[in-house]
Amino acid sequence: MLLDELRALITRHAREHETTAIDGVLVSVAEEPAAPTTSTSGTVLALIAQGAKRLVLGDRVLDYRAGQYLVASVDLPVTGQFTEASPSEPALGFGLTLRPSVIAELLLDPAAGRFPRGHGAAAAPPGIAVSNASFELIDAAVRMLRLLDRPRDLPMLAPMIEREILWLLITGDQGATVRQLGLADSSLTHVSRAVRWIRDHYAETIRVDDLARLSQMSSSAFHRSFHAVTSMSPIQFQKQIRLHEARLLLVVRPDDIAGVAYAVGYDSPSQFSREYRRHFGTPPSHDATRLRTSI
Repeated sequence: MLLDELRALITRHAREHETTAIDGVLVSVAEEPAAPTTSTSGTVLALIAQGAKRLVLGDRVLDYRAGQYLVASVDLPVTGQFTEASPSEPALGFGLTLRPSVIAELLLDPAAGRFPRGHGAAAAPPGIAVSNASFELIDAAVRMLRLLDRPRDLPMLAPMIEREILWLLITGDQGATVRQLGLADSSLTHVSRAVRWIRDHYAETIRVDDLARLSQMSSSAFHRSFHAVTSMSPIQFQKQIRLHEARLLLVVRPDDIAGVAYAVGYDSPSQFSREYRRHFGTPPSHDATRLRTSI
């Protein structure tokens, strides 16, 4: 069975870090359900070979398990945890970084035919979605990991299998999401400009009308598309970025709660503490101590 071989390959090639000898290919192993952790999704395919995982994005909860995959087409702040994992049956995952340049090459190939382009104000697909993995997709993931045992073949064959995997995604259930990652004029790409601006300027005051102009959309279309992609409003998205950045700062500045609050854009340390506790489940002072002792 293909999933059995995928599990064996992931187990054999798992390292302390998720990276492998193949650029952009990741494998992960978790031996116990973990507490929810916050991170950014990256633009990635994540295929579960064993166990189950949960991601929370804004008001969306996505659960996926063995034989299912998640695609993230925008780098978004998420809270994730493995929900099914044990030493005897660890959670096992295969990942592939989604490269827009390769997706664009596939879409521009005349043999690909025509796909809906999703111009301008057309509704954007969600930035993260889950589907059942096809036999062909699992087979391609298995053949990709087999190359780790064949270093001579790896440089030639890995790019071919990457293109195969991307083609299966482009033409699969979440094709609309993946295709827009490779289109310069897609609504998802326009929203991504706003996402990047907020991430780069999270401490600044934002004006939604300015973000709409940056995204080359009307304000109403921008609101619809931004929420469709991120499951959040721009203000909610900025708040999550601020809180994630604050948590990183607390590792090196655990005794400067007020300074961290101001550094990430809050005018009031008390408001910062309330929102931090609401988001992470613990006050920033307690979380700072825990983060320092876990390093």
